[in-house]
Amino acid sequence: MAVTACQGLGFIVSLIGIAGIVAATCMDQWSTQDLYNNPVTAVFNYQGLWRSCVRESSGFTECRGYFTLLGLPAMLQAVRALMIVGIVLGAISLLVSIFALKCIRIGSMEDSAKANMTLTSGIMFIISGLCAIAGVSVFANMLVTNFWMSTANMYTGLGGMVQTVQTRYTFGSALFVGWVAGGLTLIGGVMMCIACRGLAPEETNYKAVSYHASGHNVAYKPGGFKASTGFGPNSKNKKIYEGGVHTEDEVQSHPSKYDYV
Repeated sequence: MAVTACQGLGFIVSLIGIAGIVAATCMDQWSTQDLYNNPVTAVFNYQGLWRSCVRESSGFTECRGYFTLLGLPAMLQAVRALMIVGIVLGAISLLVSIFALKCIRIGSMEDSAKANMTLTSGIMFIISGLCAIAGVSVFANMLVTNFWMSTANMYTGLGGMVQTVQTRYTFGSALFVGWVAGGLTLIGGVMMCIACRGLAPEETNYKAVSYHASGHNVAYKPGGFKASTGFGPNSKNKKIYEGGVHTEDEVQSHPSKYDYV
């Protein structure tokens, strides 16, 4: 029961995590304009992985996609690749984990096969979560670097006495969604790996007992007669009759009435 609960809970947590990774990848607010000490408040800029948007004070929002691939920064392309790999691995692991659930019976699938599928899906969930966390962290590091470079350039004029207006960007909501979603996917993968140990059938160790047949097996017949079963190397085959014990040679030397029929 505990194994089934752990496996089901891991599947649900991983499902929520994968949905969060997809949502974070599609969101536009990966980086938002820093409004601190900014005199221009009529326009608000924010950027995502696929397009940049401008929202005016009137409520009108205009977005423009990135219509170039080679012109984008290498770090942005790396973040895109990490998020896509995380989504693909998560989708495959979800499909595998559905068939690996213990509460679902498909044909005559053994518990060992379900255990292997559970372990595979758990490892893929872990890799998917790590890809999402790595992608969000790389983008956050890029934002921090650009923020402090822009801050330093604001006070370069006239020995720092004149402040120039520059647009600085800070963390957007998509980064926090990506971190949480990657963590949930990672936790769900670990739970699936733990449940795999309970699904694997336990190996039963049998103590081997060797049997050695004795050289002479003796059978006793009620009435005091003893007959050998003929397993010895020098013994003759004997048959038990009602009158006693006779060898096959003695039986053949005395003809019976059935020989003349």
